[in-house]
Amino acid sequence: MAAETVVLKVTMSCEGCAGAVRRVLSKMEGVETFDIDLKEQKVTVKGNVKPEDVFQTVSKSGKKTSYWEGEATAPSAPAPVAEAALSTEAEAPAAEAAPEITPVKPDA
Repeated sequence: MAAETVVLKVTMSCEGCAGAVRRVLSKMEGVETFDIDLKEQKVTVKGNVKPEDVFQTVSKSGKKTSYWEGEATAPSAPAPVAEAALSTEAEAPAAEAAPEITPVKPDA
């Protein structure tokens, strides 16, 4: 497996939160280096790892975790399927809600 860089957005409010993420990443096999930016709530992991495995491992810390938009190496197959499922379910309510939202936008 080639070296991979995975960037995640992780909700961390204190050094204790960052410590929880640090603990799970320290135990993860294949991780060469990682950086935890508490201010930006950004976790960057480098190593022979799969993005989905890093995501799952960091999620075990109990912190809300998502892929960092624009930089993350998100898994290619599951993401479009999940987005398609969500948009299909949301299409009907969004169509009904659109007339209510439209008058609000000009006022805002």
